[in-house]
Amino acid sequence: MEPSTDTVSPARVLALQHLERVREDDAYVEKLTADDADARTRRQARELVAGVTRQRRWLDFVLGEAYHGEYDSMEHRLRHILRLGLYELLFQSTPTHAAVDEYVELAKQELRPGAGNLVNGVLRTIDRDREHIPTPDTGEEAEDLAVRYSHPTWMVRRWLDRFGLDETTELLRANNRRPMYGVRVNPLRTSRDEVAHWLDAHDVVNIDSPYLDDHLRLKRLQTLIAEGLLDDGAVAVQDESAGLVVKLLDPQPGETLIDGCAAPGGKTMHAAARMKGQGTIYAVDRNEQRLKRVEEAAATHGVGDMVRAEAADLREWADQPDPPQADRVLLDVPCTGLGVLAKRADLRWRRSPDDLEEMAALQDELLDAAALLVRPGGLLVYSTCSIEPEENEQRVDAFLARHDAFTTASVAEHVPDEMVSDAGHLATLPQRHRMDGAFAARLRRVAS
Repeated sequence: MEPSTDTVSPARVLALQHLERVREDDAYVEKLTADDADARTRRQARELVAGVTRQRRWLDFVLGEAYHGEYDSMEHRLRHILRLGLYELLFQSTPTHAAVDEYVELAKQELRPGAGNLVNGVLRTIDRDREHIPTPDTGEEAEDLAVRYSHPTWMVRRWLDRFGLDETTELLRANNRRPMYGVRVNPLRTSRDEVAHWLDAHDVVNIDSPYLDDHLRLKRLQTLIAEGLLDDGAVAVQDESAGLVVKLLDPQPGETLIDGCAAPGGKTMHAAARMKGQGTIYAVDRNEQRLKRVEEAAATHGVGDMVRAEAADLREWADQPDPPQADRVLLDVPCTGLGVLAKRADLRWRRSPDDLEEMAALQDELLDAAALLVRPGGLLVYSTCSIEPEENEQRVDAFLARHDAFTTASVAEHVPDEMVSDAGHLATLPQRHRMDGAFAARLRRVAS
Protein backbone atom coordinates (compact mmCIF):
# COMPACT_ATOMS: atom_id res chain seq x y z
CA MET A 1 0.00 0.00 0.00
CA GLU A 2 1.38 3.41 -1.00
CA PRO A 3 1.67 5.82 1.94
CA SER A 4 -0.32 9.02 1.96
CA THR A 5 1.59 12.25 1.49
CA ASP A 6 -1.23 14.53 2.67
CA THR A 7 0.53 15.59 5.86
CA VAL A 8 4.14 14.41 5.42
CA SER A 9 6.54 15.94 2.92
CA PRO A 10 6.82 13.80 -0.24
CA ALA A 11 10.62 13.72 0.05
CA ARG A 12 10.47 12.08 3.47
CA VAL A 13 7.91 9.53 2.32
CA LEU A 14 10.04 8.76 -0.72
CA ALA A 15 13.18 8.49 1.42
CA LEU A 16 11.48 5.88 3.59
CA GLN A 17 10.41 3.92 0.52
CA HIS A 18 13.95 4.04 -0.82
CA LEU A 19 15.48 2.85 2.43
CA GLU A 20 13.10 -0.10 2.33
CA ARG A 21 14.23 -0.90 -1.20
CA VAL A 22 17.89 -0.74 -0.19
CA ARG A 23 17.20 -3.22 2.62
CA GLU A 24 14.79 -5.58 0.88
CA ASP A 25 16.05 -5.53 -2.71
CA ASP A 26 19.74 -4.72 -2.12
CA ALA A 27 19.23 -1.66 -4.33
CA TYR A 28 22.06 0.80 -4.83
CA VAL A 29 21.50 4.21 -3.25
CA GLU A 30 22.78 6.22 -6.22
CA LYS A 31 20.51 4.34 -8.65
CA LEU A 32 17.24 4.91 -6.81
CA THR A 33 14.60 6.65 -8.93
CA ALA A 34 10.98 7.71 -8.67
CA ASP A 35 9.28 8.54 -11.95
CA ASP A 36 6.22 10.09 -10.30
CA ALA A 37 8.17 12.57 -8.15
CA ASP A 38 9.46 15.96 -9.23
CA ALA A 39 13.21 16.63 -9.46
CA ARG A 40 13.40 18.54 -6.17
CA THR A 41 11.63 15.78 -4.25
CA ARG A 42 13.88 13.12 -5.78
CA ARG A 43 17.00 15.11 -4.92
CA GLN A 44 15.93 15.69 -1.32
CA ALA A 45 15.00 12.04 -0.85
CA ARG A 46 18.27 10.87 -2.36
CA GLU A 47 20.25 13.13 -0.03
CA LEU A 48 18.37 11.77 2.97
CA VAL A 49 18.88 8.17 1.92
CA ALA A 50 22.57 8.67 1.17
CA GLY A 51 23.12 10.48 4.46
CA VAL A 52 21.30 7.90 6.56
CA THR A 53 23.09 5.07 4.78
CA ARG A 54 26.48 6.73 5.28
CA GLN A 55 25.86 7.50 8.99
CA ARG A 56 23.85 4.38 9.76
CA ARG A 57 26.14 2.86 12.38
CA TRP A 58 26.50 6.10 14.36
CA LEU A 59 22.76 6.80 14.17
CA ASP A 60 22.00 3.30 15.44
CA PHE A 61 24.41 3.75 18.34
CA VAL A 62 22.79 7.02 19.43
CA LEU A 63 19.27 5.67 18.99
CA GLY A 64 20.14 2.45 20.81
CA GLU A 65 21.41 4.43 23.78
CA ALA A 66 18.19 6.46 23.96
CA TYR A 67 15.69 3.64 23.32
CA HIS A 68 14.41 1.73 26.35
CA GLY A 69 14.20 -1.69 24.79
CA GLU A 70 15.96 -4.07 22.42
CA TYR A 71 16.86 -1.68 19.62
CA ASP A 72 18.31 -4.45 17.44
CA SER A 73 14.94 -6.21 17.53
CA MET A 74 12.99 -3.14 16.41
CA GLU A 75 10.96 -3.55 13.21
CA HIS A 76 12.85 -2.29 10.19
CA ARG A 77 10.45 0.40 9.05
CA LEU A 78 10.29 2.01 12.48
CA ARG A 79 14.08 1.98 12.65
CA HIS A 80 14.27 3.68 9.23
CA ILE A 81 11.92 6.42 10.43
CA LEU A 82 14.01 7.02 13.55
CA ARG A 83 17.22 7.11 11.53
CA LEU A 84 15.76 9.65 9.12
CA GLY A 85 14.53 11.87 11.93
CA LEU A 86 17.80 11.73 13.85
CA TYR A 87 19.82 12.36 10.69
CA GLU A 88 17.88 15.56 10.05
CA LEU A 89 18.36 16.69 13.65
CA LEU A 90 22.10 15.99 13.80
CA PHE A 91 23.31 16.54 10.24
CA GLN A 92 20.83 18.78 8.45
CA SER A 93 20.02 21.16 11.31
CA THR A 94 16.32 20.79 10.64
CA PRO A 95 14.34 22.56 13.41
CA THR A 96 13.29 20.08 16.05
CA HIS A 97 9.55 20.68 15.73
CA ALA A 98 9.65 20.25 11.94
CA ALA A 99 11.65 17.03 11.97
CA VAL A 100 9.96 15.41 14.94
CA ASP A 101 6.40 16.31 13.96
CA GLU A 102 6.83 14.99 10.41
CA TYR A 103 8.38 11.69 11.42
CA VAL A 104 5.82 11.19 14.19
CA GLU A 105 3.11 11.57 11.56
CA LEU A 106 4.99 9.31 9.14
CA ALA A 107 5.22 6.60 11.81
CA LYS A 108 1.48 6.89 12.47
CA GLN A 109 0.68 6.62 8.76
CA GLU A 110 3.08 3.78 8.03
CA LEU A 111 2.68 1.78 11.23
CA ARG A 112 0.26 2.74 14.03
CA PRO A 113 -0.43 5.58 16.50
CA GLY A 114 1.79 4.03 19.17
CA ALA A 115 4.77 4.10 16.81
CA GLY A 116 4.32 7.84 16.49
CA ASN A 117 4.48 8.22 20.25
CA LEU A 118 7.68 6.20 20.37
CA VAL A 119 9.31 8.30 17.63
CA ASN A 120 8.32 11.47 19.46
CA GLY A 121 9.76 10.26 22.77
CA VAL A 122 13.08 8.97 21.38
CA LEU A 123 13.85 11.93 19.11
CA ARG A 124 12.91 14.55 21.69
CA THR A 125 14.95 12.79 24.39
CA ILE A 126 18.05 12.89 22.16
CA ASP A 127 17.40 16.48 21.11
CA ARG A 128 17.04 17.71 24.69
CA ASP A 129 20.38 16.23 25.66
CA ARG A 130 22.22 16.55 22.36
CA GLU A 131 25.20 18.27 24.02
CA HIS A 132 25.77 15.09 26.03
CA ILE A 133 25.28 12.43 23.38
CA PRO A 134 27.35 9.45 24.57
CA THR A 135 30.48 8.38 22.73
CA PRO A 136 31.48 4.78 22.02
CA ASP A 137 33.71 3.36 24.73
CA THR A 138 34.33 -0.32 24.06
CA GLY A 139 37.99 -0.20 25.04
CA GLU A 140 39.10 -0.90 21.44
CA GLU A 141 40.26 2.09 19.43
CA ALA A 142 39.25 0.68 16.04
CA GLU A 143 35.78 -0.30 17.24
CA ASP A 144 35.12 3.08 18.83
CA LEU A 145 36.27 4.97 15.72
CA ALA A 146 34.24 2.69 13.47
CA VAL A 147 31.06 3.36 15.44
CA ARG A 148 31.63 7.09 15.79
CA TYR A 149 32.40 7.59 12.09
CA SER A 150 30.07 4.86 10.84
CA HIS A 151 32.42 2.43 9.07
CA PRO A 152 32.94 -1.33 9.35
CA THR A 153 35.48 -2.11 12.05
CA TRP A 154 37.64 -4.25 9.76
CA MET A 155 38.28 -1.27 7.48
CA VAL A 156 39.24 0.98 10.37
CA ARG A 157 41.66 -1.60 11.75
CA ARG A 158 43.44 -1.77 8.41
CA TRP A 159 43.73 2.00 8.11
CA LEU A 160 44.95 2.45 11.68
CA ASP A 161 47.78 0.03 10.94
CA ARG A 162 48.77 1.95 7.80
CA PHE A 163 48.01 5.59 8.58
CA GLY A 164 47.90 5.92 12.35
CA LEU A 165 45.16 7.52 14.45
CA ASP A 166 45.18 11.11 13.21
CA GLU A 167 45.19 10.37 9.50
CA THR A 168 42.72 7.52 9.82
CA THR A 169 40.34 9.89 11.58
CA GLU A 170 40.74 12.37 8.72
CA LEU A 171 40.06 9.61 6.19
CA LEU A 172 36.88 8.60 8.01
CA ARG A 173 35.73 12.21 8.10
CA ALA A 174 36.51 12.63 4.40
CA ASN A 175 34.42 9.57 3.57
CA ASN A 176 31.49 11.10 5.45
CA ARG A 177 31.59 14.57 3.89
CA ARG A 178 29.40 15.66 1.02
CA PRO A 179 31.68 14.91 -1.93
CA MET A 180 33.09 17.44 -4.35
CA TYR A 181 32.48 16.69 -8.02
CA GLY A 182 34.98 16.98 -10.82
CA VAL A 183 33.90 18.25 -14.22
CA ARG A 184 36.15 17.78 -17.24
CA VAL A 185 35.97 20.20 -20.14
CA ASN A 186 35.99 18.62 -23.60
CA PRO A 187 38.33 20.77 -25.74
CA LEU A 188 36.79 19.34 -28.90
CA ARG A 189 33.52 21.06 -27.99
CA THR A 190 34.37 24.11 -25.87
CA SER A 191 36.97 25.71 -23.59
CA ARG A 192 37.38 25.87 -19.84
CA ASP A 193 36.83 29.64 -19.88
CA GLU A 194 33.52 29.22 -21.68
CA VAL A 195 32.38 26.55 -19.23
CA ALA A 196 33.45 28.64 -16.23
CA HIS A 197 31.57 31.63 -17.67
CA TRP A 198 28.44 29.48 -18.10
CA LEU A 199 28.71 28.21 -14.53
CA ASP A 200 29.15 31.72 -13.16
CA ALA A 201 26.17 32.96 -15.18
CA HIS A 202 24.04 30.19 -13.66
CA ASP A 203 25.32 30.84 -10.12
CA VAL A 204 27.04 27.46 -9.91
CA VAL A 205 29.90 27.73 -7.44
CA ASN A 206 33.06 26.36 -9.03
CA ILE A 207 36.81 26.49 -8.62
CA ASP A 208 39.68 25.44 -10.85
CA SER A 209 41.27 22.09 -10.17
CA PRO A 210 44.66 22.62 -8.55
CA TYR A 211 45.99 19.60 -10.43
CA LEU A 212 44.46 19.49 -13.93
CA ASP A 213 44.01 22.30 -16.47
CA ASP A 214 40.87 20.76 -17.98
CA HIS A 215 38.99 20.11 -14.73
CA LEU A 216 36.77 22.20 -12.45
CA ARG A 217 35.48 21.42 -8.96
CA LEU A 218 31.79 21.76 -8.11
CA LYS A 219 29.77 21.11 -4.98
CA ARG A 220 26.58 20.28 -6.87
CA LEU A 221 25.64 18.97 -10.30
CA GLN A 222 21.91 19.67 -10.33
CA THR A 223 22.08 22.83 -12.45
CA LEU A 224 24.30 21.18 -15.06
CA ILE A 225 21.87 18.29 -15.33
CA ALA A 226 18.74 20.46 -15.35
CA GLU A 227 20.14 22.86 -17.96
CA GLY A 228 21.45 20.10 -20.21
CA LEU A 229 25.11 21.09 -20.11
CA LEU A 230 26.09 17.41 -19.96
CA ASP A 231 24.00 16.47 -22.96
CA ASP A 232 26.07 17.90 -25.81
CA GLY A 233 29.48 16.57 -24.81
CA ALA A 234 30.91 19.93 -23.82
CA VAL A 235 31.66 18.68 -20.31
CA ALA A 236 31.68 15.35 -18.50
CA VAL A 237 31.51 14.45 -14.84
CA GLN A 238 34.91 12.99 -13.99
CA ASP A 239 36.79 12.96 -10.71
CA GLU A 240 40.25 14.47 -10.79
CA SER A 241 41.75 11.14 -9.76
CA ALA A 242 40.39 9.60 -12.97
CA GLY A 243 41.72 12.55 -14.96
CA LEU A 244 45.17 11.98 -13.47
CA VAL A 245 45.09 8.35 -14.62
CA VAL A 246 44.51 9.46 -18.21
CA LYS A 247 47.28 12.01 -17.83
CA LEU A 248 49.59 9.14 -16.90
CA LEU A 249 48.46 7.27 -19.99
CA ASP A 250 49.46 10.32 -22.04
CA PRO A 251 47.84 9.19 -25.32
CA GLN A 252 49.02 10.95 -28.47
CA PRO A 253 47.19 11.79 -31.72
CA GLY A 254 47.34 9.01 -34.26
CA GLU A 255 48.11 6.21 -31.80
CA THR A 256 46.21 2.99 -31.16
CA LEU A 257 44.80 2.70 -27.65
CA ILE A 258 42.95 -0.13 -25.90
CA ASP A 259 40.71 0.59 -22.91
CA GLY A 260 40.33 -2.89 -21.45
CA CYS A 261 37.45 -2.26 -19.01
CA ALA A 262 35.94 0.74 -20.75
CA ALA A 263 32.39 1.20 -19.46
CA PRO A 264 30.97 3.66 -18.57
CA GLY A 265 33.50 5.42 -20.80
CA GLY A 266 34.76 8.45 -18.89
CA LYS A 267 38.44 7.62 -19.37
CA THR A 268 37.84 6.58 -22.98
CA MET A 269 36.34 9.99 -23.77
CA HIS A 270 39.14 11.80 -21.96
CA ALA A 271 41.79 9.84 -23.83
CA ALA A 272 40.07 10.55 -27.16
CA ALA A 273 40.04 14.27 -26.39
CA ARG A 274 43.76 14.23 -25.56
CA MET A 275 44.32 12.47 -28.90
CA LYS A 276 42.44 15.35 -30.55
CA GLY A 277 40.08 12.88 -32.17
CA GLN A 278 42.90 11.30 -34.18
CA GLY A 279 43.76 7.63 -33.88
CA THR A 280 41.94 4.46 -32.83
CA ILE A 281 40.56 3.43 -29.46
CA TYR A 282 39.26 -0.07 -28.83
CA ALA A 283 36.75 0.23 -25.98
CA VAL A 284 36.41 -3.30 -24.58
CA ASP A 285 33.81 -4.28 -22.00
CA ARG A 286 31.80 -7.41 -21.41
CA ASN A 287 28.62 -5.54 -20.40
CA GLU A 288 26.83 -4.81 -23.66
CA GLN A 289 24.32 -2.39 -22.19
CA ARG A 290 27.00 -0.28 -20.53
CA LEU A 291 29.10 -0.45 -23.70
CA LYS A 292 26.24 1.04 -25.68
CA ARG A 293 26.50 4.09 -23.44
CA VAL A 294 30.18 4.32 -24.34
CA GLU A 295 29.24 4.40 -28.03
CA GLU A 296 26.60 7.05 -27.39
CA ALA A 297 29.06 9.13 -25.40
CA ALA A 298 31.66 8.87 -28.17
CA ALA A 299 29.19 10.30 -30.67
CA THR A 300 28.16 13.05 -28.27
CA HIS A 301 31.76 14.00 -27.52
CA GLY A 302 32.70 14.19 -31.19
CA VAL A 303 34.94 11.11 -31.27
CA GLY A 304 32.55 8.49 -32.62
CA ASP A 305 34.74 7.75 -35.64
CA MET A 306 37.78 6.76 -33.58
CA VAL A 307 36.12 4.65 -30.85
CA ARG A 308 35.47 1.00 -31.69
CA ALA A 309 33.25 -0.72 -29.13
CA GLU A 310 34.11 -4.37 -28.48
CA ALA A 311 31.59 -6.31 -26.39
CA ALA A 312 33.82 -8.96 -24.86
CA ASP A 313 35.60 -10.10 -21.73
CA LEU A 314 39.13 -8.76 -22.08
CA ARG A 315 40.57 -12.13 -21.09
CA GLU A 316 38.87 -13.81 -24.05
CA TRP A 317 39.40 -10.88 -26.41
CA ALA A 318 43.14 -10.87 -25.78
CA ASP A 319 43.28 -14.65 -26.30
CA GLN A 320 42.03 -14.46 -29.89
CA PRO A 321 44.50 -15.18 -32.71
CA ASP A 322 46.57 -12.09 -33.47
CA PRO A 323 44.81 -9.63 -31.15
CA PRO A 324 45.32 -5.91 -31.83
CA GLN A 325 48.59 -4.45 -30.58
CA ALA A 326 48.32 -1.03 -28.98
CA ASP A 327 50.73 1.78 -28.29
CA ARG A 328 48.99 2.23 -24.94
CA VAL A 329 46.65 0.01 -22.94
CA LEU A 330 44.52 1.31 -20.09
CA LEU A 331 43.36 -1.26 -17.57
CA ASP A 332 41.02 0.34 -15.03
CA VAL A 333 40.04 -2.86 -13.28
CA PRO A 334 37.02 -3.81 -11.19
CA CYS A 335 37.94 -3.32 -7.54
CA THR A 336 36.49 -2.94 -4.06
CA GLY A 337 36.07 0.81 -4.57
CA LEU A 338 37.33 1.65 -1.09
CA GLY A 339 38.65 4.95 -2.41
CA VAL A 340 35.20 6.26 -3.37
CA LEU A 341 33.22 5.75 -0.17
CA ALA A 342 32.22 9.43 -0.02
CA LYS A 343 30.31 9.07 -3.29
CA ARG A 344 29.13 5.50 -2.83
CA ALA A 345 27.21 5.76 0.43
CA ASP A 346 26.29 2.09 0.64
CA LEU A 347 29.56 0.57 -0.56
CA ARG A 348 31.16 0.45 2.89
CA TRP A 349 28.43 -1.93 4.03
CA ARG A 350 28.66 -4.14 0.94
CA ARG A 351 32.35 -5.00 1.20
CA SER A 352 34.14 -7.62 3.30
CA PRO A 353 37.79 -8.63 3.69
CA ASP A 354 37.13 -11.61 1.41
CA ASP A 355 36.43 -9.22 -1.46
CA LEU A 356 40.07 -8.14 -1.50
CA GLU A 357 41.22 -11.68 -2.25
CA GLU A 358 38.53 -12.26 -4.86
CA MET A 359 39.26 -8.98 -6.61
CA ALA A 360 43.00 -9.63 -6.60
CA ALA A 361 42.54 -12.90 -8.49
CA LEU A 362 40.43 -11.17 -11.17
CA GLN A 363 42.87 -8.26 -11.38
CA ASP A 364 45.78 -10.65 -11.99
CA GLU A 365 43.90 -12.35 -14.81
CA LEU A 366 43.05 -9.03 -16.45
CA LEU A 367 46.63 -7.82 -16.15
CA ASP A 368 47.90 -10.99 -17.85
CA ALA A 369 45.40 -10.45 -20.66
CA ALA A 370 46.32 -6.79 -21.06
CA ALA A 371 50.02 -7.70 -21.32
CA LEU A 372 49.25 -9.55 -24.57
CA LEU A 373 47.94 -6.34 -26.15
CA VAL A 374 50.90 -4.01 -25.59
CA ARG A 375 53.29 -3.64 -28.51
CA PRO A 376 57.04 -3.72 -27.78
CA GLY A 377 57.97 -0.34 -26.34
CA GLY A 378 54.33 0.36 -25.51
CA LEU A 379 52.76 1.37 -22.21
CA LEU A 380 50.31 -0.38 -19.90
CA VAL A 381 48.58 1.73 -17.23
CA TYR A 382 46.97 -0.26 -14.43
CA SER A 383 44.53 1.65 -12.24
CA THR A 384 41.95 1.19 -9.49
CA CYS A 385 39.66 3.34 -7.36
CA SER A 386 40.91 1.51 -4.28
CA ILE A 387 43.41 2.56 -1.62
CA GLU A 388 44.22 -1.00 -0.54
CA PRO A 389 47.71 -2.46 -1.19
CA GLU A 390 46.32 -5.89 -2.09
CA GLU A 391 44.67 -4.38 -5.16
CA ASN A 392 47.39 -1.87 -5.96
CA GLU A 393 51.11 -2.23 -5.24
CA GLN A 394 50.87 -5.95 -4.57
CA ARG A 395 49.20 -6.59 -7.90
CA VAL A 396 51.87 -4.62 -9.75
CA ASP A 397 54.68 -6.47 -7.96
CA ALA A 398 53.08 -9.83 -8.73
CA PHE A 399 52.63 -8.83 -12.38
CA LEU A 400 56.27 -7.82 -12.76
CA ALA A 401 57.34 -11.11 -11.20
CA ARG A 402 55.34 -12.97 -13.87
CA HIS A 403 56.26 -10.75 -16.84
CA ASP A 404 59.94 -9.98 -17.26
CA ALA A 405 59.17 -8.13 -20.51
CA PHE A 406 57.70 -5.27 -18.46
CA THR A 407 59.33 -2.73 -16.18
CA THR A 408 57.99 0.07 -14.00
CA ALA A 409 57.97 3.59 -15.41
CA SER A 410 57.77 6.31 -12.78
CA VAL A 411 54.75 8.61 -12.72
CA ALA A 412 56.82 11.47 -11.31
CA GLU A 413 56.95 13.50 -14.54
CA HIS A 414 53.18 13.45 -14.91
CA VAL A 415 51.63 14.16 -11.50
CA PRO A 416 52.42 16.31 -8.43
CA ASP A 417 55.14 14.97 -6.14
CA GLU A 418 52.71 14.66 -3.25
CA MET A 419 50.83 11.95 -5.19
CA VAL A 420 53.87 9.85 -6.08
CA SER A 421 54.28 6.78 -3.88
CA ASP A 422 57.64 5.45 -2.71
CA ALA A 423 57.51 2.89 -5.52
CA GLY A 424 56.88 5.57 -8.14
CA HIS A 425 53.14 4.98 -8.61
CA LEU A 426 50.17 7.36 -8.45
CA ALA A 427 48.34 7.27 -5.12
CA THR A 428 45.57 9.74 -4.31
CA LEU A 429 43.85 9.78 -0.92
CA PRO A 430 40.59 11.52 0.04
CA GLN A 431 42.00 12.89 3.29
CA ARG A 432 45.04 14.43 1.58
CA HIS A 433 43.92 15.53 -1.87
CA ARG A 434 40.16 16.22 -1.59
CA MET A 435 39.38 13.78 -4.37
CA ASP A 436 38.62 10.08 -4.76
CA GLY A 437 41.20 7.60 -3.58
CA ALA A 438 42.88 5.98 -6.57
CA PHE A 439 46.00 4.15 -7.69
CA ALA A 440 47.79 3.84 -11.02
CA ALA A 441 51.05 2.36 -12.25
CA ARG A 442 52.85 2.86 -15.58
CA LEU A 443 54.27 -0.40 -16.91
CA ARG A 444 56.50 -0.21 -19.98
CA ARG A 445 56.99 -3.21 -22.24
CA VAL A 446 60.63 -3.51 -23.11
CA ALA A 447 61.26 -3.17 -26.85
CA SER A 448 62.42 -6.38 -28.50
